Order: sequence, then structure tokens, then C-alpha cells
Amino acid sequence: MKAYDTILIHRHKNPDPDAIGSQCGLRAVLRATFPEKKIYAVGYDEPTLEFLALMDHIELPENEKYLSIVCDTANRPRIDDDRWQTADLLIKIDHHPNDDAYGDIQLVEDYRSSASEIVSDFAFENGLDMNAEAARLLYGGIVGDTGRFLYPATSPKTLYLASKLAEFDFDRSALGREMTSFDMKIARLQGYIYENLEVSENGAARIVLTQALLKRFEITDAETSKIVGVPGSIRTVESWAIFVEQIDGHYRVRMRSKTHPINEIAKRHDGGGHLLASGANSFSLEENEQIWEELQANLNQ
Repeated sequence: MKAYDTILIHRHKNPDPDAIGSQCGLRAVLRATFPEKKIYAVGYDEPTLEFLALMDHIELPENEKYLSIVCDTANRPRIDDDRWQTADLLIKIDHHPNDDAYGDIQLVEDYRSSASEIVSDFAFENGLDMNAEAARLLYGGIVGDTGRFLYPATSPKTLYLASKLAEFDFDRSALGREMTSFDMKIARLQGYIYENLEVSENGAARIVLTQALLKRFEITDAETSKIVGVPGSIRTVESWAIFVEQIDGHYRVRMRSKTHPINEIAKRHDGGGHLLASGANSFSLEENEQIWEELQANLNQ
């Protein structure tokens, strides 16, 4: 980081609070530490997360050497902004299993709650300049990926780092309200899910959100992230999958589990992720059924 005058910071496509929090939190830390450098967060602006931060839409001079840092992105196809491919040096900072070990330097700790936790620890341990904006973003990233400190990856170190970030002057209550609030259309979609969720005898659950249904509720693919945890609030549900039809006809599959690891199921279907929180892709109704059967069988092991 000290060696480069220009630094691009990337994160994954279809970002969540941890992707934005780690990416833009690192941007804020590095800008405060190295005010003379050109440091940019790149990618598209996700409308549902613009309350956290906006991206830098910049053009680089031809032949300029720069460092690319990729946050919270397990594999190369998911990296937003292709300029990581022409960087002089590439750093990966991530908390997912390192199945795609890209990057010249890797800071990958899959036992961590979030990439934002890794960035926070890195900043504090190395004496980088933390400020209120960086702390707000990194705290939001940790809160997002721990489900407000409820998920198993939340460790005493997670809580310690969150408490250090909370010492900075930002409105934690306002941030929490923004992160947990949603529009009436999301509330109506939640009602639909509760009414139509299919639950097996052993606690597997699924719901299919077709393009027609998304249009009916005026919901974008990104906004479906707001309902990922809904089935898990039901006491008898142990693992669940939400099949979201994409414009091209394939299905994005959001998978979660309370106790039984589901990441191997995701890997078998063009995906991956954490033990209890993964994503996959299905390219037919038959594959949807296969994933559903595997999810049920997994609970019998």
C-alpha cells in the first residue's frame, strides 16, 4: 500500500453491507493515512446501499501502474470492475473459504465474521488512521454479516473490534435503523413468503420467487437480500433456500442454515460460501428440485 500512488479497491457484484463496508471502510482508512495518494472504491452504485457509501467513477491514465485490493470476494468471476485484471499487484482480503486463491498477496481468514472485521483489525494492528466515517462503514459491515451479532462466526474478537469502532463519533442507532428498515413492498413480500413457504418434515424450507412475482411486488434482485433471513425466524425451519429467477431465466439460490453446513451443496451448483450461508446458481427447474432434495437429505446426516 505504501508503494503505490494509485489504489483501486474492489468488492463483489451484488454487494451486501459487508462488501460495501469493507471496501469503503478501507478507502476511508487509507485516505486518512495517505492523503497524498489517489485511492478509489470502484464498481457500480447499489441503490439499496447508497446510505452507506457511493463508488468513485474514475478513468485511469493509460499505462498507469496501480494496486488493486479486492475485499469480501471469494472468487474472481464475482469481482466488480474488471480493472483488477490489469493491476500491477493484486491483494485479496476475504473471510470466505479460499477455494479460488487469487492475488499476489492474500489476507484470507475464513474464521472471521466478515471482511470488515479483518480490515478493522488490520487497521488497528498497523496503526493506520481510523476516523468516524471509516468506523461507521466497518461497523455496518460487521453488523450486516453477523446478523446483528447473532451468527456463529461472531467471536469475542468480533465484539471487541466492534466496541473499538463504536468509540468513534457516528450515530450507531441511525445506522442500525437504516440497515433494518425496509419499504412496504418488502413487508408484503415477507407476508407472501410466510404464506407460501414449503417446509419439509425435517425442517428444510424453500420458496421460489419468479420474475412475474418480483414484478408483482416491484422488487429488484438486490432487494431480495432483505428477505433472506425470513424463513429462519420460524422455529421449526433448520435450513432453507430462496430461488430467485433472473432475467435470463436461471435462478440465483440464496441458502442459509442454522446448524448443518450447506456450502458443499452450493459448490456442486456453481456457487459456494460459508458453512451456514452460501449462494448457488440453478439453470433449470430440474436443478432447482435437485438442490431442494440435497437440502433435505443434508439434514438427515
